[in-house]
Amino acid sequence: MRAAILGVGFMGWIHSVAYRRSERAEMVGFASRSATKREGDWRGIQGNFGPPGEQIDVAGMTVCEDLDGLLADDSIDLIDVCLPPHLHLDAVCRSLAAGKKVLCEKPLALNVADAEKMMSMAAPGQLMVGHILPLMPEFAILADAAADHRYGEILTGRFQRTIGPPDWIPDFYDVTRVGGPLIDLQVHDAHLVRMLFGMPIAAHSASHQVSGVPKRYETVLDYDGRVVSIGGGVIDSPARPFTHGYEVSFERATLRFEHAAYSDGTSDDIPLTILHNDGQIERPELAGGDPIDAFVTEIELAARVVAGEPLPLVLDPVMATDALKICEMQMPSATSE
Repeated sequence: MRAAILGVGFMGWIHSVAYRRSERAEMVGFASRSATKREGDWRGIQGNFGPPGEQIDVAGMTVCEDLDGLLADDSIDLIDVCLPPHLHLDAVCRSLAAGKKVLCEKPLALNVADAEKMMSMAAPGQLMVGHILPLMPEFAILADAAADHRYGEILTGRFQRTIGPPDWIPDFYDVTRVGGPLIDLQVHDAHLVRMLFGMPIAAHSASHQVSGVPKRYETVLDYDGRVVSIGGGVIDSPARPFTHGYEVSFERATLRFEHAAYSDGTSDDIPLTILHNDGQIERPELAGGDPIDAFVTEIELAARVVAGEPLPLVLDPVMATDALKICEMQMPSATSE
């Protein structure tokens, strides 16, 4: 698969690293408004995982200032959209209209209406969404267990995702640009919950808000008997910039995982632990310790779709749109101060 990245920020850089490691896909072009980046200088890019940006060789690539140049190149199979969320709608719709396959970073859109507009324009298998969580080993085991019933039926789940102050995103709480913690953060867990449990009947949320946007929240999703909850958001201390984890119970076992990163470089971890109902405790060794590995898997799944294989559930825009629906169910109309 010949892919071109639209948007050279942190996620665009991570995707480019994944393409370099892939055996099924290659990055043959990119578009950036930055003249420095178009010259191959990506050294200013730094995120919370993966290697820092580097000087890259742009010789032989289709390098453009905007999307138009990429769409004009008939040799490009897929546009990999790594733009800020408020720019997804225009970029995705234009790429679909031009007949390109599209892989769009999460969230697909800032709201359900825009996501549904994109889906209405896409032919089967033309639009894919990059929700990476189910491809990370600690979370992939949940999807696999729910699918193959190795521990029986899935019963309950508690998920959390919290960050410190997102000072690097000045418009973080702007619903027209980023959308706040629900759309930027919880959409990961909402997507995983959708894959594991289906769509909830209702959401019962309590939240603290910033300008009417939930900042810190606890939500119970109604599954007519099954208990599923999602909590998290933003804390005011930069001392713990990130934490995520879960506790999920099946008929014959409960699975736990948690990782918390601290600003001094230390961390707290509960490695994946399987608590079997017979009292046995299992701590399996997980492959793929490098987080880039999940992105390699993601783009290689996209390459398979471009080659004509069926669309996998993890890339399905219906799942991504349903994740947004779950987030919207927790918006201020369903929350309290």
